[in-house]
Amino acid sequence: MTNELYHSVPEHGGRLNRAARHWRIAQDQWLDLSTGINPDSWPVPDIPARIWQRLPEEDDELPDVMRQWCRAPEGAACLPVAGSQAAIQTLPQLWSPCRVGIPVPGYREHGHWWHRAGHQVVPVLLENIHHDDDWLDALDVLVWIHPNNPTGLTVPVEQLLRWHQRLQARGGTLVIDEAFVTNTSTTGMAPFAGIPGLVVLRSLGKFFGLAGVRAGAVISEDATVRALANRLGPWAMSGPARYVMKLALEDRDWQARADKVLNQSSTRLHRLLAEHGLGNSTGTALFRYLRHPEAAQIQDTLAQQGILVRLFENPPALRFGLPGTEAEWQRLSAALIKCH
Repeated sequence: MTNELYHSVPEHGGRLNRAARHWRIAQDQWLDLSTGINPDSWPVPDIPARIWQRLPEEDDELPDVMRQWCRAPEGAACLPVAGSQAAIQTLPQLWSPCRVGIPVPGYREHGHWWHRAGHQVVPVLLENIHHDDDWLDALDVLVWIHPNNPTGLTVPVEQLLRWHQRLQARGGTLVIDEAFVTNTSTTGMAPFAGIPGLVVLRSLGKFFGLAGVRAGAVISEDATVRALANRLGPWAMSGPARYVMKLALEDRDWQARADKVLNQSSTRLHRLLAEHGLGNSTGTALFRYLRHPEAAQIQDTLAQQGILVRLFENPPALRFGLPGTEAEWQRLSAALIKCH
């Protein structure tokens, strides 16, 4: 496996317009389960006119709120960004060309942008990480998606800290993408941020169900955050996005309720797929990942019924987001009957 894997622009879920054209089903007739975000998003209030009329201001206390939300220490620097994607695209520019480990399978945007910045991308196969840690010695940077997208794989925080220490002993860096970490998750690395060689990415899009806001966070040591901020330039995140993000992160009651509902829904979806003879799935509170030799046929069968799920080819697998309403659950269950 070589860097050729990262030459092309990665595919994503949520391309509903294309699906509507391909399967000739009107867009408003689809149940889109391809993106893996909270179907019951945080309720965005009316945004005051002054927020739209003025340039974003960095002294709005948002970094402090972000730090409290992700339990980062006082010494960690927090930078609001236009979704973690903004950081994924820009972070590789902060390093001279080096060897960068990227998990496979995993969110392909990471490898694409490190490769595009001139780095040598080294695929890290998920099944090989538990043997020993010697493979880390061939890397200058390890990008780790935690939990993994699309498989949902997590490893103990103690193991991540051990990886960081091994990398940092040679001046290396561990970048942790926590886009799918939920509010009460104990797998996050943000509580350890602020030390050299550790960069943590967070997103508002998944758990809060606000992908369209384009709001995220980078938590790291001050020097890295300053360098990234200089690359991104002024007003890298819109005023309305900063306003919404601050309110959402402060709404702890909603977060607690959402955590409970998401975990229940993920368990229900796991059972539903198994009950229809599709086997056991892995995943997170926000999606289920199903390896299946007939994944492409299952995707097509569901799409013919107006249900969109994400297809992966190597290995053949599907990612199912969570239905939101009881009617959507029943619609999915009925459609799965035809997938046997």
